[in-house]
Amino acid sequence: MKLAACAAVFTIIVVTATLSSSAAPAQSAKVARGKYLVEGLGMCGDCHTPRNEKGEPIPAKTLRGAVLSFKPIMPMLVWAEKAPNIAGLPGWTDEQAVKFLMTGIAYNELPGRPPMPQYRFNLQDAEAVVAYLRSLAPADK
Repeated sequence: MKLAACAAVFTIIVVTATLSSSAAPAQSAKVARGKYLVEGLGMCGDCHTPRNEKGEPIPAKTLRGAVLSFKPIMPMLVWAEKAPNIAGLPGWTDEQAVKFLMTGIAYNELPGRPPMPQYRFNLQDAEAVVAYLRSLAPADK
């Protein structure tokens, strides 16, 4: 009887681990793609990560929002003085963030303010960026 119970528990553990591990590689590949897009091609940290007095990014505050260290050459009516915190995507649903990355239009139906580029990601890349940003711990309040 004990042997049958142990075998049943073992089977449940193996099946559960197999099912969850098959989803994990796909999700981790999506997060890895998002990390590549955010940290490499998108260069998001250039604006969204604060810098120390030497101008170096502060790793503990990666993508936690930062005051922009540059201004436009010509006066502009709309200019973001600060890049917002995007770690964990606080205040955004996945759908809103994907739409923003694909169209440049935010959840308030307005485009992002310069210097934020209006990216035109495809659906897979936008979802990968969102998955990566969601994987980051949100900033402390």
